[in-house]
Amino acid sequence: MGVIIKANISKTILQENTMADTAKANVQANRVAPEPPIVLDLGRKRRKQIKLLKKGTGKLMAEVQDCIQELKQAGTVTEQVRPVIVLVRERRRRLMFP
Repeated sequence: MGVIIKANISKTILQENTMADTAKANVQANRVAPEPPIVLDLGRKRRKQIKLLKKGTGKLMAEVQDCIQELKQAGTVTEQVRPVIVLVRERRRRLMFP
């Protein structure tokens, strides 16, 4: 009797595994390919402006929001959540004496 119970348990485990595999396959089939991120290149800016951008304030943050708003109005960006990558380089400091 003990052997038969083990066989039944292993069959149920196999059935659960195959159901889980088919569920994973269905989810992967229904999954839509993720949209690529939005990359904004703001060029060279001053150190203070970059610090304010990191805090989420300042002129650069307003510029990023304006760009995203324009993309939404143009229809290139859907309402789905997408990552935004902001590229900003720090402007070199000028030397006081040459």
